[in-house]
Parts: sequence; C-alpha cells; structure tokens
Amino acid sequence: MSKTVRKRLIAQFIAFNIVGLLNTAVDFLLFTLLIWLGTYYLLAQVIAYGAGMINSFVLNSRYTFGKGDRLTKRRQQLGISVRFIAWNGILLGITLLLLAVLTEWWRINEVIAKLIVTAVTVLLNFYGSRRWVFASGGSQKESS
Repeated sequence: MSKTVRKRLIAQFIAFNIVGLLNTAVDFLLFTLLIWLGTYYLLAQVIAYGAGMINSFVLNSRYTFGKGDRLTKRRQQLGISVRFIAWNGILLGITLLLLAVLTEWWRINEVIAKLIVTAVTVLLNFYGSRRWVFASGGSQKESS
C-alpha cells in the first residue's frame, strides 16, 4: 500500500470515527433516555439504533465516503442506500443478539451492555461500510 493510499485510508478512518462518535451519542443518549422512561431494552435499541443509522447515512455518504462527482454519486445512491440498510440490519441483529446475551445470560446492566456491544461493533461497521456499503465508487477501489 502506497503512502498516499495509506494517508487517505487513515483520514477516512478518522472521519468515519468522528461521524461514529456523533452516531453513538445519538444512539446511546436516546437508548438511555428510553430505558429511563421504562422502554423494553430491545425496543429501545431498535429505536435508538434507527436514529443513529439515519445520522450515519447522511454524514458518511456526504463526508466520509462520498467524495466524487455529483452525477456519479446520484447514480450510485440507490445501490448505496440498499446496501446501507442491509448492512445496518445485519449490525442491528448482531447488536440485539449481543445485548440479549449480556443482559439475559450474564446479567449485565443494559447501559453497560450497550457500551460493550458498541465497542465490539465499531470496527465491524467501518470494515463493512468501507468495503461494501460505500465501495461502489472508483475512489474506494483505488484506495483498497
């Protein structure tokens, strides 16, 4: 991997994580609020994750992975949208499974379990977003 490609990848990873911090804040704060209001933790997770997912799509498609000309981006938007929804559905499933295991089997507090699950899914989310969700543009293939 060339130095230029490596720098681009690092910059992209940093941007992804900045967006991710915002997504996580939206997700975690809404999850915590819903738990505090008495919402069942798995339903709270679905609602909070959905809010973070919308934020993620908008910011990552514009700033992290959305470099390129506007016409190409418009043509690719439908495919990206479908992959984004599919990937986040998979991640939501993994998240719900891990939350259930940590809270039901291991008896860990819902908010602590959420912290653990979030830490586990960050790298998986970046990898899938970079390699599959937003990978339809030429800039993604060049930087691989």
